[in-house]
Amino acid sequence: MHKWPTIAVTTALIGAGFAVYPVARSIARDSDAQDFAQIEKGRRLATLADCSACHTQKDGGKPFAGGRPIETPFGKVLAPNITPDRETGIGNWSDEDFENAVRRGIDDEGNRLYPAMPYIYYTKMSRDDVKAIRAYLATVPAVHHEVHANQLPFPFSIRWTMNAWDWLFFTAGEFKPDKTKSPEWNRGAFLVNGPGHCGACHTPKNFLGGDKTDQAFQGYAIQGWFAPNITGDKTRGAGAMSIPDVVALLKSGHNAVTGVAGPMAEEVADSSSHFTDADLKAIATYLQTVSAGDAKPPAPVAQDDPQMKSGQAIYRDTCSACHGIDGNGVPSLFPSLVKAPQVRAADPTSNIRVVLRGARSAATGAEPTAPAMPSFGWQLKDDQIAAVLTYIRNSWGDAAAAVSADDVRKQRKDLADSDD
Repeated sequence: MHKWPTIAVTTALIGAGFAVYPVARSIARDSDAQDFAQIEKGRRLATLADCSACHTQKDGGKPFAGGRPIETPFGKVLAPNITPDRETGIGNWSDEDFENAVRRGIDDEGNRLYPAMPYIYYTKMSRDDVKAIRAYLATVPAVHHEVHANQLPFPFSIRWTMNAWDWLFFTAGEFKPDKTKSPEWNRGAFLVNGPGHCGACHTPKNFLGGDKTDQAFQGYAIQGWFAPNITGDKTRGAGAMSIPDVVALLKSGHNAVTGVAGPMAEEVADSSSHFTDADLKAIATYLQTVSAGDAKPPAPVAQDDPQMKSGQAIYRDTCSACHGIDGNGVPSLFPSLVKAPQVRAADPTSNIRVVLRGARSAATGAEPTAPAMPSFGWQLKDDQIAAVLTYIRNSWGDAAAAVSADDVRKQRKDLADSDD
């Protein structure tokens, strides 16, 4: 839930600092004095918030020791060390320091944080929620690891500019239930808009990186992927799937229709696969009610269009062995290109990336196999990838904007540049 705002498909997390049990601003050492119920609550909330996604480096990084780069449209920010180390972590933070960072975006020295740390969402947690997370983080091993979080170029490196950003885009305050809605709906609304910070990836951003709230959850291109539409849209959003299908996708990374990949695969593996079934159902229930907006679907590309004819031939030769001539795939293994809503996304970024580079889905306790799709970027030229994607997005009764060879060429270059 990562990232700039972040993965997530997918995804960025409690990024500023979490302190520990304060006894004169120090860590409580007496285990008998610890409230284990509070610690367990904090562990669950830290999982809901997917804190490890940003604060634990890939490939063997120490838990919560920081240092992982978070890509933003303005440069990179390194996630800080949030272990209870007193010198390089947050071992000397007070309760007030901790709450200010998580719910208000202000560090222990009074500096404004960058919204790569999604305090604009975490503000919806209660003070008790934040104290519980702090209690949990007090129990993780302290790691001495100094991280200089601000890696942004001038002028974005000037933190006081965040005062203006917060004035424009941040409203502090914990979640208030809607009394006209069910407890399940309200639980889902809290999880999605609060600790889950789904809008960090799935809500479009303006040129300053603020959420376009009038387009909430309608999808956003980030980190070389397109975090898909998760509104109640019956064609391109979560509304295209049943509540059980959404639950299965968030629990295992797969359902009978599709699977997750990219940053969202990491989010599922580290976070949502560990949610309770009740919480997942609440999330699905809430998302089904989110407005899909008033954008009109595009007209389908004509079946006799030369690009469609070329795409059909490539599809039959290259794709049909797994996805079927009819595009229905194999349930829980090969996604259905007919039913998977992300296939018809307004932005084809993820579609292009998956064909160019391949993708591996999430490996979870419920589905440990992590099925994968191979790369075809070595085999197909840019115009061929554009043709086959245009065919897939406009066949079997579907309609979506055509993909151009220039779209593929640009992404191929962007991916190559990111490897350097």
